Amino acid sequence: MKRRKVGNLLGLAVLSAVVERPMHPYEMAAVLKQRGKDADLPIKWGSLYTVVANLEKHGFLEAVESVRDGGRPERTVYRITPAGHAEMEDWVGELVGTLDREPPRFKAGLSLMGVLGPDQTVSLLRQRAQDLEERAAEQRASLEQLRAVLPRVFLVEVEYDLAMTEAEARWVRGFLEELTSGTVPGVDAWRRWYETGEFPDDLGEFVEK
Repeated sequence: MKRRKVGNLLGLAVLSAVVERPMHPYEMAAVLKQRGKDADLPIKWGSLYTVVANLEKHGFLEAVESVRDGGRPERTVYRITPAGHAEMEDWVGELVGTLDREPPRFKAGLSLMGVLGPDQTVSLLRQRAQDLEERAAEQRASLEQLRAVLPRVFLVEVEYDLAMTEAEARWVRGFLEELTSGTVPGVDAWRRWYETGEFPDDLGEFVEK
């Protein structure tokens, strides 16, 4: 991934909002929340003003005016610059076209699940499978509601989330079936190691394979 002058994904979200029209930070946050971008991006709202300041510092935004609404403090209105527009397109293009090398948390857990023991692993995976199916049901319902008001081109990230949830749920259910039916090699040795603390030869042979 390219090292960016403003690497916080909230910066990309801000650029995607102000590309439509100049906005002050409070309005940016309102637009992003209304569009559910905090569900799509790892946004920390407390850093919004810092991110906006950094975008201005590096020439991606520029202040155009200050406005006052009633008794509230003045708010600075920002617009996107040509450099900001180019940065936004390059950033989105990288996210869409480049594989992410950062492993997901679930993969990290799977790589170390041996420390839990098979019975605890089965219990946790059953809970995960149930949670995934509940999440998928919520995502389907949300997608159906959104389809009534938005064209598909604005819903592809919702479709993607649903597809990934369903795929993970299928994988977890399949792996659970293998664990509980005894078709995964080495489970008995894994259990003995977890219960006794002694690393058995058959588990060692399984790991080497």
